[in-house]
Amino acid sequence: MAGVQPPPLRSLDDFLLGSARFAAPDVRDLDRWNNRIVNNLLYYQSNYLLSALGLLLLVGYFRPLQLLVGATVVTLLFLGFVWVAENRAPVRRFRRNHPTVSVLAILSASYLLVSVLGGVAVFLFGIAFPVLMVLVHASVRLRSLKNKLENKLESIGLKRTPMGLLLEALGQEQEAGS
Repeated sequence: MAGVQPPPLRSLDDFLLGSARFAAPDVRDLDRWNNRIVNNLLYYQSNYLLSALGLLLLVGYFRPLQLLVGATVVTLLFLGFVWVAENRAPVRRFRRNHPTVSVLAILSASYLLVSVLGGVAVFLFGIAFPVLMVLVHASVRLRSLKNKLENKLESIGLKRTPMGLLLEALGQEQEAGS
């Protein structure tokens, strides 16, 4: 984790308001859409983290135990998936070739396990909703020149960020900065 530095919090104007430009992604060009998502995840990661934490705190206020159980389940399944993908070549190839299916498999397995434990609503609104919010924003937010420059620094290794490490664990490092 040495050399990992969190990026700055982007202004609300850049993130959502005045200067922000949004457009629906071209669903026929999945590579370009994936590229937009990955690069926005890298550029706005501090904003996404703050937004997700706000929603988690809100849910945690009303259902703290269920949120803790849900977060533990998702974290353990994610770490297990990353470990298996690093140690088993077929799983690693699947993760690299089908990143969306991999993330959906983790979320689905988390959902099934949490539903058995009784925390379905907490999982849906406390964990899955912030993930959905982040993915929707990353899908529709058009990239700026500053966004492209920051992502290029991340991709050539001059900067290491937490989201860069997470995307690397999900097999998306080749996409970052392209």
